[in-house]
Amino acid sequence: MRRPFALLAAALLTGALAVPASAADGDEKFTIKDPRITESSGLAASRQHPGIYWTHNDSDDGAYLYAVDSSTGETVATITMSGVGSPRDVEAISIGPDNQIYVGDIGDNLGGTWPYVWIYRLPEPKNLRDRTIKATQYVVKYSDGARDAESLVVHPKTGRVYIVDKNEKGGHLFEGPAELSPSGANVFRPVAAVPDLEATDATLSPDGEHLVVRSYFGAIAYDWNGGKIKKRDRLGVPFLGQGESVTYTADGRKLMYGAEGADSPVEPQDAPGGADSDSSSGSGSSAATEGGGDGLTGNLKTGAIVAGVLLLVVLGVRGMRRRG
Repeated sequence: MRRPFALLAAALLTGALAVPASAADGDEKFTIKDPRITESSGLAASRQHPGIYWTHNDSDDGAYLYAVDSSTGETVATITMSGVGSPRDVEAISIGPDNQIYVGDIGDNLGGTWPYVWIYRLPEPKNLRDRTIKATQYVVKYSDGARDAESLVVHPKTGRVYIVDKNEKGGHLFEGPAELSPSGANVFRPVAAVPDLEATDATLSPDGEHLVVRSYFGAIAYDWNGGKIKKRDRLGVPFLGQGESVTYTADGRKLMYGAEGADSPVEPQDAPGGADSDSSSGSGSSAATEGGGDGLTGNLKTGAIVAGVLLLVVLGVRGMRRRG
């Protein structure tokens, strides 16, 4: 029979030396290896396939979406969207209620001169394999004129779609209709300013309470506040080159940042308000989160626990000797 001190020591050691979450959980660094993906411009964590991220190329690729397994970096399914014509400048992807994928063909490389852009919606497949899926196409216009945009989010509870435009001096959060219509134009109206950064992507937390907007080299976190966003903090992001994408992990604990280019990396950071972080603010350095831990604080805590376990073992052995 194991002594009480031995049981306690075993429990403490189990907690102190627990194996960190695996890449299958989708919150570890990985590299997109598919040679077809050279301009990954959007990223969305699957809700029904753990560790899977959906991405797409920017332009000149076609109506394709790629499901990437974060544990290997390999593409496990390629989706061809039918019924959408020829995409012009696909810049964003988001997953809404009922596992519906929303794709934002909202970029405007002509500097905001196209009279309309498009959003595509399709169901995320339950089985991941190469296939063609019919998508619904929505025409989008802005109430105050054409503009360039690279950021689209869908509220996980209401299903309402929002766009953040791209402007060097800061843009706006645009709100779409309560329900998109496949006939006629869907007018998006500005509801809040998003200053101080040139937005290249955005993401809403799985609970719909937090919005993160990123630029090439930084990010800002907001409390969603029913769409009347309130700035929470400026976030440090890993330097990956041309930073183009960001998504919350499916559990909301991490933010995954991506970039354009062949063999592009995707790296995690603690999400603001997430279970792994009291604060996600920073000056742009990712040193505090490298290695998947909590930095020096985490190491000190672990060291203290291990030291306590060793002390318990020594005291227990001494006690056994006295009783022997």
